[in-house]
Amino acid sequence: MEFTPSYLKLLESGELKQRAESSIKMLENCNLCPRNCGTNRIISDKGYCYSGYKPIVSSYVLHFGEEPIISGNKGAGNIFFGNCNLRCIYCQNYQISQNYDKEKANEISFEELAEIMLKLQNRGAHNIGLVSPTHFVPQIINAIYIAAEKGLRLPIVYNTNGYDSVDTLKLLEGIIDIYLPDFKYGDSEAGKKFSKCSNYFEIASKALLEMKRQIGDDFIVQNGVLQRGIIIRHLVLPNNLADSDKAFEFISSKLGKETRISLMSQYYPTHKAKEEPLLSRKIREIEYEKAIEALEKYELLNGWIQEYESSDYYFPDFNERLNPFKDDRNI
Repeated sequence: MEFTPSYLKLLESGELKQRAESSIKMLENCNLCPRNCGTNRIISDKGYCYSGYKPIVSSYVLHFGEEPIISGNKGAGNIFFGNCNLRCIYCQNYQISQNYDKEKANEISFEELAEIMLKLQNRGAHNIGLVSPTHFVPQIINAIYIAAEKGLRLPIVYNTNGYDSVDTLKLLEGIIDIYLPDFKYGDSEAGKKFSKCSNYFEIASKALLEMKRQIGDDFIVQNGVLQRGIIIRHLVLPNNLADSDKAFEFISSKLGKETRISLMSQYYPTHKAKEEPLLSRKIREIEYEKAIEALEKYELLNGWIQEYESSDYYFPDFNERLNPFKDDRNI
């Protein structure tokens, strides 16, 4: 039987419309993310994420570089949102995540965001991937409602940095079928120094538990493409700054050994990382091997291990908004 995205059930019951309408009120005193800056984003964009009422879409593409079970053979329909609630000095998407004045020019309406979702569906995407969505959750829910009314039928992927509020994630219950969070650090000290947040591990661990509560042990695959489930990404950093061992220990003990992990080797020094001695080089092969050994140590044997050489060819360029990943299939 063909998988039916969960939000269609909420659409039928009227709950999706109600949630879309009520979520907008959160923007009046914004606490969408753990920064809890309290900005009235209906009239201002001066909060921590420098984002106002309208969503910012920096790029949208069929993306073939996600995990194989996400990209499939037709591509993930990724929508890259501008700005961010973290300040990672090594962010590979820094051109759109930390370029606030320029990204404001990419504000669009809820209706236009819905049309992008439908356009990606019409282009054959397997899913709609929301990349860096945390600070635009109410806007996204409204766009999903509009798009679903017009025929959107694809699973939604919530591709987040992991610095998410549990209350905001609860708004997404029954809307998101695929959670694709980062788990950046096993220790908050590194998060404080390199991502400008003092409590990353505490916040992200609670967020992961909430995602697990919503999705449970579901991992539904049809025709080789994921329809519902959780995949946790972990980027290995130089000098063990991501503290992979502690991150995997938490996942194994609290979320379960069956949890799917995507281990990533694609780190390269970009943005401000070039000026930080501990981050100013690519990872060494022995560092990556130790991360793989940690996966085995905690019996996290499901998922994907990126080939070590990935950092040699992973260089997104968002100056090319129509094709930042230089894939001929997007031309």
